[in-house]
Amino acid sequence: MDDAAELSTVASIFAMAIPAILAITLHEAAHGYIALLFGDPTAKERGRLSLNPIRHVDLFGTIILPGLLMLSKAPFLMGWAKPVPVDFGRLRNPRRDMVWVAAAGPGTNLALAIISALLFHGLASLPEGWQPFVQAMLTNSLLFNVMLAVFNMIPLPPLDGGRVAVGLLPLGPARALARMEKYGILALIVLLVALPSLGSLIGRDLNLFAWIILPIVERVVELIASVAGLT
Repeated sequence: MDDAAELSTVASIFAMAIPAILAITLHEAAHGYIALLFGDPTAKERGRLSLNPIRHVDLFGTIILPGLLMLSKAPFLMGWAKPVPVDFGRLRNPRRDMVWVAAAGPGTNLALAIISALLFHGLASLPEGWQPFVQAMLTNSLLFNVMLAVFNMIPLPPLDGGRVAVGLLPLGPARALARMEKYGILALIVLLVALPSLGSLIGRDLNLFAWIILPIVERVVELIASVAGLT
């Protein structure tokens, strides 16, 4: 690999890594700040009420997994940070406030996506040599933040959408859904990893992520681009 190609690869990695780390860590920090606002200081007590990405980075979820997906040219990029600790029992109104705490993460990602779209208007004012890198970084930020928001709003605990649903549903269905939390990650692995793998073995397209999540992501990105005046 020559120096120019290596520089291009390094620049591409940074253009992906910077938005991904910001999206994931600010998502988690938002949970802690909103929990504190509603009465739970757990994240603050444990030193996690911070915008410092180092405090939220999970070696596998924040660095290794997104890197592997990027290098394998996967059609999507996912990851996570260390969850910010929230004691829902310390919230002033646990059932109601849980909705706001859970929604804060995806809401922050949507705000970052909108900001990224608006910043495209400033590309022309940058030195010409910086424009491709910044454009790639803003594109990645827009896509990754929308994808993170949409994925996390799947109504399955422990994802944020599951906790929002638990807070909004009538008590009976809410309790039934909450009991699924300990199986939620396993269910996601089966649906998003094992099922597509099985499909490839039997020659069928069983990629639920591509069927359901990606079309929603595309529509949200188009909406944000339109609102930001990019289309």
